[in-house]
Amino acid sequence: MNQPCHDFSEPSLIRAIEENTRAFLLTLGRPGGGEERDEPGIQWIIGGSPLAYHNCVVRAALTAETIDEAIGASLECLHRHNVAGSWHVGPTMTPAHPGERLLAHGFTAAGSEPGMAADLLHLNEQMTPPPGFAIGRVQTEQELQLWVATLGRGFGEGEVEANRVGGQYRRAGLAGAGAWCHYPGWWQGAPVATASLFLSAGVAGISFVFTLPEARRQRIGSAITLAALQEARQLGYRIGILGSSAMGYQVYRHLGFQQYCRFDLYEWIP
Repeated sequence: MNQPCHDFSEPSLIRAIEENTRAFLLTLGRPGGGEERDEPGIQWIIGGSPLAYHNCVVRAALTAETIDEAIGASLECLHRHNVAGSWHVGPTMTPAHPGERLLAHGFTAAGSEPGMAADLLHLNEQMTPPPGFAIGRVQTEQELQLWVATLGRGFGEGEVEANRVGGQYRRAGLAGAGAWCHYPGWWQGAPVATASLFLSAGVAGISFVFTLPEARRQRIGSAITLAALQEARQLGYRIGILGSSAMGYQVYRHLGFQQYCRFDLYEWIP
């Protein structure tokens, strides 16, 4: 069971950030039919998505002597499914700093993001969104379609990613089923923002926070993130976690998040 975690020590927070992120990626890959490998030395989900980010190695406990073989095995799986893929290199992955070996095998560095965490009892809740802003919660197919359409107007790889994620959410369950909660935001009657909550590893993970460009700098991103975190707190969770984009970093810091680690992303494109 996903019992809420109340351990705020740095090693525990780093572990929770990694475990929630890992479960998030695996849960996105499974409904698409991804091939899963889960062994003591490595874990991946590959083949369930056209997006490199979702066909991914999420855990590795390797050595300098075994990492090349593991990278080769992941490439063989990517070739077999004819998809792009990635390694999500977290802080406890071994050997440390495997980027050099990944680059040697044809992967490219695709950026990094900070892993952040916050105490949900000590959030900055003095957020004043603009008049006319409202937040909902996806519970129906129609509401999911609205959420997907909004996300597809600029997040990540646009409509391709939004439609893929929407389909995976649909198969995973709506209306609070499972670990997911999804939030659309409206301003002056028009959908302008999205966020998602993923409950796993005892913590509340925030993802897919997006605001349309014309609605930015109005505290809308802060407000929809805060609403998701407040719901997690009502459900008994004490810790919120997320991986931040450069654009969102100061927003999350203002809400009460602190950085505890980094994730480096390496992608391979066939």
